[in-house]
Amino acid sequence: MSIQWFPGHMNAARKKAAETMEKTDMVIEVVDARIPHASRNPMLEELRLHRQRPALLLLNKTDIADPAITKEWLDHFNSQPNMKAVAISCKKPADVARIPDLCLKLTPHRGTAQKPLRIMIMGIPNVGKSTLMNALLKRRVAAVGDEPAVTKSQQRLDINERMMITDTPGMLWPKISYAQDGLKLAASHTIGRNAYYEEEVATYLGDYLLSHYAELLATRYKGIEGVTDGVALIEHIAKRRAFRMKGGDLDLEKAAMTLLTDYRSGALGRITLETLAEVTEMLATPPEPLPEEENDEDAGQAAD
Repeated sequence: MSIQWFPGHMNAARKKAAETMEKTDMVIEVVDARIPHASRNPMLEELRLHRQRPALLLLNKTDIADPAITKEWLDHFNSQPNMKAVAISCKKPADVARIPDLCLKLTPHRGTAQKPLRIMIMGIPNVGKSTLMNALLKRRVAAVGDEPAVTKSQQRLDINERMMITDTPGMLWPKISYAQDGLKLAASHTIGRNAYYEEEVATYLGDYLLSHYAELLATRYKGIEGVTDGVALIEHIAKRRAFRMKGGDLDLEKAAMTLLTDYRSGALGRITLETLAEVTEMLATPPEPLPEEENDEDAGQAAD
């Protein structure tokens, strides 16, 4: 299953971001700490590197991510030039309060009344950019919603007399090369629901959780002994919660949404869906080419 989602407004947002990057001193990139690789947009990184701008990489939602794996990713990102990576929860004021000083350290030549620091905040949909903007400005300046792609246009605001920030819409990229990345993005609710089937994504999620976090599943759903794959896990949840349709058949769609919601909300516990070693292994293998019809569909989505 290859998931692709690139609505037309994202293509326009990319062009506008390229223009704004020219007049920007640094970039704040927000990613989901549960999928630190999959939630990084290579298109945004290309724009940043082209202009040679430093980056503050924020691994948000760290409070519901696996702390040991988060540390591995922080070490990896902090070994890269012109980048500072930190783990935060943008719902915690103390975490957000650190950000202005971190930005100033990356750009010591800016940040005065005469030369205010110009920042762009970027990231894919639904990773917490709008929540972070509101916390930084200490007022509601960006719409926050549970669905991806709430923000659709740029806005520039002053953090203080020495710093200004440009908020940008969440952007994915035209073709997600690796099927695993698309599934992780969908599981983490950063892709519009019209682009995938919940049961298929929940099956992938269940497979991964059974192999990496079986004890958390056992705590949440009880009696999973003998459950060996994602399909069986969804069936188990349906039986355990008595999810049935008219006629008595198991309501597997409702059970799939329960698993996805429990992961997304953190109700399952602290989970990360990719380790550095897993991503390194994946990237060492060339991605499978997309079927011709998916390429055509993707082109249509980009033109919407």
